Amino acid sequence: MSNNIHKNSSIDTIFRQTSSSQRRTDFRSIQGSASSHNTLASESAKPAEPAEPPICLQVSSLSAGYGRSLILKDVSFCAKQGEITGLLGPNGCGKTTLLRALCRQLPFTGSCLLNGQPLEQMSSRQLARQISYIPQRSGIAISMPVTDVVLMGFNPVLGLLEQPSRAQKEKARDALRAVGMESYAEQDYQTLSEGQKQLCILARTIVEDASLLLLDEPESSLDFPHRHRVMELLTEIIRGQDPSCADGKAALVTLHDPQLALEYCSRLVLLKDGVCTAILHPAADRLSDMEAALSKVYGSVRLRAIEENGRRSLILLPRV
Repeated sequence: MSNNIHKNSSIDTIFRQTSSSQRRTDFRSIQGSASSHNTLASESAKPAEPAEPPICLQVSSLSAGYGRSLILKDVSFCAKQGEITGLLGPNGCGKTTLLRALCRQLPFTGSCLLNGQPLEQMSSRQLARQISYIPQRSGIAISMPVTDVVLMGFNPVLGLLEQPSRAQKEKARDALRAVGMESYAEQDYQTLSEGQKQLCILARTIVEDASLLLLDEPESSLDFPHRHRVMELLTEIIRGQDPSCADGKAALVTLHDPQLALEYCSRLVLLKDGVCTAILHPAADRLSDMEAALSKVYGSVRLRAIEENGRRSLILLPRV
């Protein structure tokens, strides 16, 4: 373990050491090269319409709860490959319950298809290979090197008592480099700050290479700039491969901050009292429609659009 690493090191230093373009290169090398497509073009040809991303997760009429207490009621939505789908709503609305049901940690009724296959028909090992679940807290309570935490991402593909191969250890190192944590590889995971632990778990998610990522408030322990950087990393992870490929990735993320969701999510599922009240598409829906839907969940709010460098950003404000 390096003695010159300090617990209070800024995560900002980590990101300054690793550029966004370098991280994208690392993601592609870890997850595989994107498929190349030969196209015929002429000066008179019209540009082809972008293909609609395939559906990774299809949830239909899902209900779930704890014992006799029903928390979610008839929730339906989809998550598409190459996109982040955000789950928004007040505390206790069922966001975490939904993620736990999709991991089969809770019984549910309804239909959940992962790449066309019913979740209930998948074995536990198949489920572990297809879904990467990141709770609000990692649950790792013992001391171990950061690299070993990342190597846990290979557990679903390792046999009983099988040790990670040299190639898998290299991939773990590559993943740590991609999130800017390579210099922490031998440090005790328990000595990291909460933000650094989040980056370490993201590195583990990269090597898991699951098709569906479930994250429960990954921004909760981070300050303002680092929240955006973690969401940028997540975007790079799911877009590291061509989203039109059959093995493209999708992310379903519960977020405490609706502003962050408006910035990074392609689709928003709004929950209130266990019911889906609306599904929004921030890049396409009218501001007035989104305002009305968000106001039903958060109280009276207003949306403002800001155009900068050809990109529209949405600002959510309380209505006073």
